[in-house]
Amino acid sequence: LEILVTILNENDNSPVFAQPNITRDVPENTEVDTAIVARDEVSATDADLDTIYYELTTAVQDTDGYFAIRGVNNPEIYLQKALDYDKFNSTTLLLYARDRPVGSSDLTNTATATITIIIKQSDTRAPWFLPCTQLYNDSSVCISSPYSGRVNISEMSTDPLLLEPGPIYAVDPDYTINDRIVYSIVWGNTDEVFSVDADTGNLTMNKVVTSPDSFLLQVMATQVSNIRKYSVATVEIKVINKSNFAPYFEKGVYNGTVFVGLPQRSFVYQAGDPSTPLVITAMDQDFPDV
Repeated sequence: LEILVTILNENDNSPVFAQPNITRDVPENTEVDTAIVARDEVSATDADLDTIYYELTTAVQDTDGYFAIRGVNNPEIYLQKALDYDKFNSTTLLLYARDRPVGSSDLTNTATATITIIIKQSDTRAPWFLPCTQLYNDSSVCISSPYSGRVNISEMSTDPLLLEPGPIYAVDPDYTINDRIVYSIVWGNTDEVFSVDADTGNLTMNKVVTSPDSFLLQVMATQVSNIRKYSVATVEIKVINKSNFAPYFEKGVYNGTVFVGLPQRSFVYQAGDPSTPLVITAMDQDFPDV
């Protein structure tokens, strides 16, 4: 008597990940649709030989939508949205492997793999001249004001020129890279009157100025390891007559009179003379005709 025995497979095994914990370094400038973790590295196995269904979530707030899997049965993880290091520099993904479809009423066994993503800052921004004001809604832009300074006509200064709002200085805004900056004058340096120190940005004179015409210099700040990353700032140098004396007021105290109920921008009148507007004047011995 032959007896045929068929053994029915019970769903008594959970899926298993070969690597339940994976860490990946991802450059900030990685192109969208690039594979981050290959399918073979995140595929699970099941001793019951069931079809595996995958689901990817993020465990870190405000980092969802950046990474995804290719399909419910294809767990390859790829970049779905462009990264921004200033928004976040790491996240944790949770990859679930189930032996039944999501929402199935059958007994379901689940395995979980943790994928840690470390964002590496890329060299994406040109140097910033300081001081500058960063836009509240765009961390990639910082607006700086032009530099300005003065030199005396027919007189040569041996010290670095004093500039407003401060000395020429630029930084690499990709601060984890922090590339070294070098400086050069690229335009406006008529007769090579000025020099800029390549390392410090200090502006000095090579010769005296004999004309009252102002200089409008263009100074470039370039990253040493990536010359395609550069910025240009304007430096206005005004040529003036040397000043030996400070301005002085003609009077030490001025007295004026105002009347109750006058509208805005009404005159203040001289005390004791309500018909003559109060005028405050100063003089300078260096410029008697001004």
